[in-house]
Amino acid sequence: MNGKYILPDKVIKLMEKGVRIPNPCSVEIGEDIEIERISGRGVVLYSGTKLYGGKTLICADTKLGYEAPATVVDCQLGRGVKLNGGFFKGSVLLDGVEMAYGAHVRDGCILEEEVRAAHTVGLKQTILFPFVTLGSLINFCDCLMSGGTDGKNHSEVGSSYIHFNYTPNQDKATASLIGDVPTGVMLNQAPIFLGGRGGLVGPVRIGHGTVIAAGTIYKKDCPEGGKLLTGNGGAGAEKDFFRGLYCSVGRKVRNNIWYIANLLALKQWYLHVRPSFFHTHEFGRELCEGAVEKLDMAFKERLKCFKAFSENMEESVKLGKDILTGEKRKSTTGPEEDLFNNWPRLEECFTKGLEETTALEKRDLFLDALHSGGDVETGYVKAIQSLDGKTLSPGTMWLQAVVDRITQEALDIVPSCK
Repeated sequence: MNGKYILPDKVIKLMEKGVRIPNPCSVEIGEDIEIERISGRGVVLYSGTKLYGGKTLICADTKLGYEAPATVVDCQLGRGVKLNGGFFKGSVLLDGVEMAYGAHVRDGCILEEEVRAAHTVGLKQTILFPFVTLGSLINFCDCLMSGGTDGKNHSEVGSSYIHFNYTPNQDKATASLIGDVPTGVMLNQAPIFLGGRGGLVGPVRIGHGTVIAAGTIYKKDCPEGGKLLTGNGGAGAEKDFFRGLYCSVGRKVRNNIWYIANLLALKQWYLHVRPSFFHTHEFGRELCEGAVEKLDMAFKERLKCFKAFSENMEESVKLGKDILTGEKRKSTTGPEEDLFNNWPRLEECFTKGLEETTALEKRDLFLDALHSGGDVETGYVKAIQSLDGKTLSPGTMWLQAVVDRITQEALDIVPSCK
């Protein structure tokens, strides 16, 4: 009392635990924060830091708010994470992630080891594999991106880049696969470069080794990778627009199926491979559980958006029958009716656990080789990159089999969308 400010108990407890708080009066620690889930080794909370949420987890040597105030809500932060300012909610950021001020990271993100981002980057339902680097002034929601081998040879998104994830027909079945899971997790693929002042119109599939030139708005697929993609055409065009009419949905259906299948494969990786690398990690179990939770969030989000998209097909079919004629009507309404009528079966295909029973012999062969030939004590990145091609091959074959089986069974339910 006596005019002196009394520090909240949780601030005092954090400082007693070893957390460095240069200006204790300027931080805010929510009532639901569990002090036991915050490391006392090397953690720094700079002025303006706010922590909320009972799921919040902060590992050693993490620093928050150096450049600007930082708010963290129900996030799990690995070792050596640096969040220099912004808002972070419902996401996992693994060891060595760094983001400059102005970040806006919302629910369902997983940023793996050594991901970097410059200032003013917005993410939601975004999964970035190790080393992926983002420039400034970027909106990159609803994406999975892999590729690259280290901090110099990394996949990159140039400044002023947008992933367009909302359509004029007001659906968000638009997640883009930039790289993939079966080969991407092996951390030995050629990087992908998305040139600045450009964008992707989701959903698209882009393969490893692809370069998209600066200033390009890209709307197609290039899953084979290794290409230089350029140009926007630039020619103006005018045609009638009928809200609710989709005209061609086959590619969009296929890309949604591919994305969901890759998510399910990645969850298998986190359930069977990743835990070995967390067992000596302070809060390792909780960090791994947080990542699996975010994968479940991402899966549910994609199902929700895909279902809403399928429901829109009823109106599109009606419009197509009124507006279109001949072969165009048939090619448009056929896939739309297929998707609308078969959504329950399609949803069941994604939720019945195919990923848990596929290529188990390849999975076990890879896990045996990993535990006998890889040194998990060196950490995830070094251990995976120390494995030779013969060892990695069963792992890729396992995950690819998961993706292929789910994709094939899903497309068999909507054959007109193949």
